[in-house]
This record gives sequence, structure tokens and C-alpha cells, in this order.
Amino acid sequence: MAGHLINNFPHDGVVTINRVILKPEYTVDDLQERVAMLCENVKTYHSTTGFVGGFVALNSGAVSNEGSTIGQAVESPLKGKEALIITFWNSFAEHEASHRSETFQPLFQEVLELCENGNEEIAYEMLWSGAAYDAEEAKAAQAAKLKYAA
Repeated sequence: MAGHLINNFPHDGVVTINRVILKPEYTVDDLQERVAMLCENVKTYHSTTGFVGGFVALNSGAVSNEGSTIGQAVESPLKGKEALIITFWNSFAEHEASHRSETFQPLFQEVLELCENGNEEIAYEMLWSGAAYDAEEAKAAQAAKLKYAA
């Protein structure tokens, strides 16, 4: 399905981002276990009520000096302590309803226990998403640039 980064994600869908900074007494394993339980709950109970997909990403410590303009950092101080929980929804209203679910709340509270930063979940409106070209599409796109780019 060329062009679609997230299958079945509507052009006017909503992306939510939770930023978790682990308390010192918790490990990444604790985070993975609790977030896995929470994500399984969302997939089970909300796949038919607005949930499209999601992922969890852990700060690897690597800082892109090619993509950063704030100096030449060597390593992020939040390596292994910071994670992003990113979910994709048909609408913000459906996301909010999922949080009110009786099955969701206890698992959500267990994740919040890990967070030294509290929790603030921001909802974003999707402006663009896209998948990489396959080799043939990339070759055609490069040829078109050579031919038509000013």
C-alpha cells in the first residue's frame, strides 16, 4: 500500500503522544510489562471504537548531530529513561472515551506509577504521513526530478 505509513489511518485522524520519564526505582522491563498490558487492553476493547494503531519508542541515547541545531551533543541524558507512547485514532472523542473505560483505567494508573514527570498526553492532527518508495518508485521519482526540477 504505497503512500500509507499507517494502514487504515484516516487523513483527518488524531495522533496522541505520551512522554514517560521513568522514576529511578523502575526499569525499562517494568515499563515494557505495564505498557504491554495497557496496549493489549486498547487493542482488545478499542479496535472497533476508534483505535487504529500505535507504538512505543525508547530513547536510545543517540543524538543526531546532522539533524540537531542545538550543539554537538554526544548522548541524550535521558537514554533508557524516556519513552514515547504514540497512538493513532480515528477521532479525539473516541480516544477520550477509551480512557474512561473501566478496563483501561487500572492499567493506566499502573503505568503512571512509573512516571517521574507525571503525564501529559498531547493530541496532534495529522498533516502528512507516507511510506518510503520501493526501489522502482524511487528510481522513477529521481528521474522525474532530473527531468522537471528547475
